[in-house]
Amino acid sequence: MTEPTHDEAHGGALGSRLNWLRAAVLGANDGIVSTAGLVVGVAGATGSRSALLTAGLAGLLAGSMSMAAGEYVSVSTQRDSEMAALALERRELRDRPEAELRELTDLLASRGLSREVAREAAEQLTARDALRAHARVELGIDPDELTNPWHAAWASFLAFTVGALLPLLAIVLPPAGARLPVTVCCVLAALVLTGWSSARLGAADPRRAIPRNVAGGALAMAVTYAAGSLLGAAGV
Repeated sequence: MTEPTHDEAHGGALGSRLNWLRAAVLGANDGIVSTAGLVVGVAGATGSRSALLTAGLAGLLAGSMSMAAGEYVSVSTQRDSEMAALALERRELRDRPEAELRELTDLLASRGLSREVAREAAEQLTARDALRAHARVELGIDPDELTNPWHAAWASFLAFTVGALLPLLAIVLPPAGARLPVTVCCVLAALVLTGWSSARLGAADPRRAIPRNVAGGALAMAVTYAAGSLLGAAGV
């Protein structure tokens, strides 16, 4: 009989990994849709390969840098909040240890432990590492795994870039007559994949997520192509 293995991720580590994966899928999806809309719109106005390449590269760089900067600022704010909460908890443990012990006991008891067992567990956790115990039970923070803004920024930058490369290459590599249908087919296929992936990571039904994702991308391309066509016809 095969012994069960226990090397899979559990708890917070698994949740953190799923959040990163979901963020990467959504970042790639943003890169696909925004860049596809841009290059298809330009294609509606002109057939110049250099114009398409310039617009696509500009959209890719602007979008990836914007995503990276936004994630860096957002996660830096989150990390600052975590650090402030830990500093406050550290002061409270120093200034009123008995009150903090009662608080930890109450929190453990609220999770289903009897009062006696909760008190004993709180005392043992406090003796081992009071700050870590309060951080995890009271604040939901792991002091050893605080959010890293640089990791978030690079992950967003790379995810957006990978997603944006697909419509960019699809619009500039094929012959002029095939550019638009190749791009649309590639983008819609990619949106099926990202819709399915995001649904699976979020434990949702892909049969609802995929049509929603594809419809959004198709609408974006249709609107920008129509706008580009009108501007091109007007000679703008």
